[in-house]
Amino acid sequence: MRVLVHDYSGHPFQVQLTRALACRGMRTRHVFSTSFQTPKGDLERRLDDSDWFDISPLSLAEPFVKDSFIKRRGQEIEFGHLVSAEIERFEPDVVISSNAPLDCQRLIWRECERLGVPKIFWLQDIYSEAMLRILPKKLPGVGHFISRHYQRMEYDMLRRADHVVVISDDFLPIIGPCGVAPERTTVVENWAPLEDLSPRTRDNAWACEHMSLERQRIVYSGTLGHKHNPEHLLKIAQACPEADVYVFSEGAAADELATRAEREGAFNLQVRPWVPFRCMPDMLSGADVLIVLLEEDAGVFSVPSKVLTYATMGRPICGSIPQGNLASKIIECNDMGRVAAPSEPDLLAEHVRDLLADPERRKTMGRNARAYAERTFDIDSITDVFERIVRSIASGTVRERPRQA
Repeated sequence: MRVLVHDYSGHPFQVQLTRALACRGMRTRHVFSTSFQTPKGDLERRLDDSDWFDISPLSLAEPFVKDSFIKRRGQEIEFGHLVSAEIERFEPDVVISSNAPLDCQRLIWRECERLGVPKIFWLQDIYSEAMLRILPKKLPGVGHFISRHYQRMEYDMLRRADHVVVISDDFLPIIGPCGVAPERTTVVENWAPLEDLSPRTRDNAWACEHMSLERQRIVYSGTLGHKHNPEHLLKIAQACPEADVYVFSEGAAADELATRAEREGAFNLQVRPWVPFRCMPDMLSGADVLIVLLEEDAGVFSVPSKVLTYATMGRPICGSIPQGNLASKIIECNDMGRVAAPSEPDLLAEHVRDLLADPERRKTMGRNARAYAERTFDIDSITDVFERIVRSIASGTVRERPRQA
């Protein structure tokens, strides 16, 4: 059986699944975008990788333009054609696609249906719900109609999928009334690859070289986009002058944050580029407190997976997250940190200050976070679920091919 896994972003846990499926005897190919600007997982072949595992990085003809709706849409369509060509070359028996922009996903669906290939929609974010909240503000008048167009497109693709994997129970009341059959839907919460993310000492060599030695460290790592409010990071820096705030991010919002910090005298806030995946455990382990941001509107359609990566590091987490969001529930129910509503930046800063002043509490929450990760991120059990879905929908469609190395 051949399985093509398309993860547009190139996140760490999706490629772990592709590797695990290859170890189950499936010939797998992991496809991702090198052009989309976001932290990546371990996307190069390892010496211990199965012979059945392959990676296919795909690149746009020009650098990705994130902040222009028209240019971005054109490039997302271009990438959809690239993935479609990869599907035709690989001849998979099943396609799993996640994180794909809707215009890109539409072309992937069209190619799968042309070739008669079953398809799994791995729903990480409900993109059209985000558009309904963002586009009418950015494009007054026409933004509402564009959003509704993409809403119809997304729910049509969800209904046409042979199976839908959602990352939270909270998504079910949204997609169910739109005609997505419950018997074709499975909830698999996201995870982080424990094998790659073991905690280091706080003052490891990387942290000592790149962070302050004498001061406490507050770390945010990841994208800064419409779902995140960088203002909260500035507020934390101003409220905690005795600590350094490290923001590992790139893009226009990160650049603006660095400019504002300098202009407002928050010299303890430093914006740094993303670190390679191999350095991430050293960087995150160097933190005393880790920060997560998610805006109120985004709580409906998104779950910040960085909470799961943070959990593997055994460090306390402070989040600005809507109360009902799965990430907020994970942090609070497992006593991994503190959460404030996105409308309460002062409370978030207060939570950070309190934890910086209480080393024993930080240790306890850090242990709880790592224990949650070890208890929950069982790649064998997760792969069992995906393998069952893949084999079920591929029944009768697998074609005989010459065995290849």
